[in-house]
Amino acid sequence: MNRFDWNALSEIERGTLLQRPVQAVAESVRAGVQAIFAEVEARGDAALREYSARFDGVALDGFEVMPEEFAAANAQVAPAVQAAILEAAARIEAFHRAGMAVPYAVETASGVRCERVQRPIQRVGLYVPAGSAPLPSTALMLCVPARLAGCKEILVCTPPRADGSADPMVLLAAQQAPGARVFKLGGAQAIAAMAVGTASIPRCDKLFGPGNGWVDEAKRQATQRPGGLAIDMPAGPSEVLVIADAGANPAFVAADLLSQAEHGPDSQVLLLTDSDALLDAVAAEITRQLPQLPRAEIAVRALAHSRLVRVVDIAQAIAVSNAYAPEHLILSLREPRAWLPAIDNAGSVFLGDWTPEALGDYCSGSNHVLPTGGAARAWSGLSVASFQKSISVQLATPQGLRNIGPCAATLAHAEGLQAHARAVELRLEAAA
Repeated sequence: MNRFDWNALSEIERGTLLQRPVQAVAESVRAGVQAIFAEVEARGDAALREYSARFDGVALDGFEVMPEEFAAANAQVAPAVQAAILEAAARIEAFHRAGMAVPYAVETASGVRCERVQRPIQRVGLYVPAGSAPLPSTALMLCVPARLAGCKEILVCTPPRADGSADPMVLLAAQQAPGARVFKLGGAQAIAAMAVGTASIPRCDKLFGPGNGWVDEAKRQATQRPGGLAIDMPAGPSEVLVIADAGANPAFVAADLLSQAEHGPDSQVLLLTDSDALLDAVAAEITRQLPQLPRAEIAVRALAHSRLVRVVDIAQAIAVSNAYAPEHLILSLREPRAWLPAIDNAGSVFLGDWTPEALGDYCSGSNHVLPTGGAARAWSGLSVASFQKSISVQLATPQGLRNIGPCAATLAHAEGLQAHARAVELRLEAAA
């Protein structure tokens, strides 16, 4: 990892330091995704089969996982892993159920009642990546809140394995949403299929899930299509920013950085600290721990565009973090909660030395589908509300109309919208 002194950099150099690696190839990715959308729209399943053969090395006649493959998954997954999936699912459900929005109603004037009710999004498309490793944890993070929201149709797309099957752990996790349909399809072509609709894969109303830069860009382009299709958030290559003081454990910090670096070569990890000694110790720990990792080659490529940064103090580190708006933020500080009010932009925050980001990835209960690429400045992580729509409702009695109608008519005349005013005034005359 490269080392920098934040206060020795110009404003331009600081901006470059905080740039995500995916931004450098954005134009080529954008053009490639456009081509995939055009092919899927024009040729449907035939294009999907060609993309599966090209990118996944698998020739598939059909994409949907059949009942016998679901049944076989139970025999293929170790009992300990099955138990862990159920344990994690229970905590994810407990956390998300506690945060579910509730309908409310208020009388804003005598005889005028306004309400807000929730309705599930009817058909949702969930993307579970498996580029270099299967991610049953992501299937849990998507399927559990979708079920709690009451979505009528749940589609899951996940890349096929070399033998043309879906990962059995992902299938077990997807069963946390009974009735979910799973398709063996990955990459930007899966997003295009759920956005456009083909003979095999229905068009969805909203798309969810993380992925690489291609998947992230495909989701962005999906929102530009006619018909009101939505996405959960920009959720591309994984990233973590660690803010640590002199008392932090260098081995813990290095392990946290490496845990995100192993996601993929386009992941990014950053350390901000006011301690030169900690910078040295963390760098040494990364060198020591890296060769022990089975995915060391992937981590090395991610570390090439990752940073160790010296700052003046923790307050400056918080300011830099808010500018970067990380997907994951770890506060390896002696009093982490004291700094929490200063955090404005982050997908998820992990407090203290004993809260590794990996807990949030799997089983603490919070969701690991989080905004990346700086989107945490305006977006929130996934929740049950992400799978619902809120609809406002209002009712006025004749007395209510008499109470607030003059206000509406006055504002309508002020805006020059006489038909609006007349719609109120006719009723005021009738209710007099």
